[in-house]
Amino acid sequence: METALTRLVGVRCPIVQSGMGWVAGPRLVSAAANAGALGVLGSATMTVDGLREAVREVRSRTDAPFGVNLRADAADAGDRVRILIDEGVRVASFALAPSRELIAVLKEAGVVVIPSVGARRHAEKVAAWGADAVVVQGGEGGGHTGEVATTVLLPQVVDAVDIPVVAAGGFFDGRGLVAALAYGAAGVAMGTRFLLTSDSTVPDAVKARYLAATVRDVTVTRAVDGLPHRMLRTDLVAALENAGRARALLHAVRGAAGFRRLSGLTWRQLVHDGLALRHGKELSWSQVLLAANTPMLLRSAMVDGRTDLGVMAAGQVAGVIDDLPSCAELVERIMREAEAARDRLTAPR
Repeated sequence: METALTRLVGVRCPIVQSGMGWVAGPRLVSAAANAGALGVLGSATMTVDGLREAVREVRSRTDAPFGVNLRADAADAGDRVRILIDEGVRVASFALAPSRELIAVLKEAGVVVIPSVGARRHAEKVAAWGADAVVVQGGEGGGHTGEVATTVLLPQVVDAVDIPVVAAGGFFDGRGLVAALAYGAAGVAMGTRFLLTSDSTVPDAVKARYLAATVRDVTVTRAVDGLPHRMLRTDLVAALENAGRARALLHAVRGAAGFRRLSGLTWRQLVHDGLALRHGKELSWSQVLLAANTPMLLRSAMVDGRTDLGVMAAGQVAGVIDDLPSCAELVERIMREAEAARDRLTAPR
């Protein structure tokens, strides 16, 4: 199925596997790429050296194009961009809008730039700065999210920009892909659906929690880092929501210290990244440290399997997913469902 997205990045199917921290590692990314989708490494939780190793591992597993998701506001963003350029990575995606200068550096090196946005004005801004495409995530999406539903946000952005638009938030099957294409999108991006595959390295106990969840078990909370964050409702989330300021601050300091040791960041760099989230937001200093602590809360679940000590980012689609196909099986199924849905639409009445 050829679209503006497949032509831009060179994949067979208009599907993007989102770059999730601790989840989108070399095994998942290469499996998604080999299945015909655009696999995207989640690099925010990797060290700089770890990112280079991960890129090379993906390259050893697949000849297909793939991408890397970056934090444009990270203290070492320049070093990470250099790795993408040196290693010949096809796509750079961003959770926050990169600067005009960063986009120019990547494009000059032949890297396709695809930022993620949650508002029409942000899409207009990065398009004017030279972004090649944009991922638009509606409020149904997992992780940090907005309040506007995909069905409302997507057509706004499609009408506002002249670059390919990828729809995210609420997609898990072929019917959704066809719906996104009908809105004018060039493809869909999925995080939770790829997390719940047999190629995902997320521990089985954590996957079981996702599969057991209903739509009502997915909530949005500000307790983790002061920003709206969509995740599974757990006892830990409830405890964070009910914790006093002093207790929350202590928890944040301990977690941030742990992530500093794992990531190799200095305290100055860690605070820099926390402040980057605080920019433009009315966050307290406790919430800044909570923002720096978020990677550790995610790691506890996604790597260590501790659902009692970690948080589990989740799109609302977690409540309707009930199986763990391989990436190859998933992509094949989605494309088959999309063809069937398209045929139904064009069949004589």
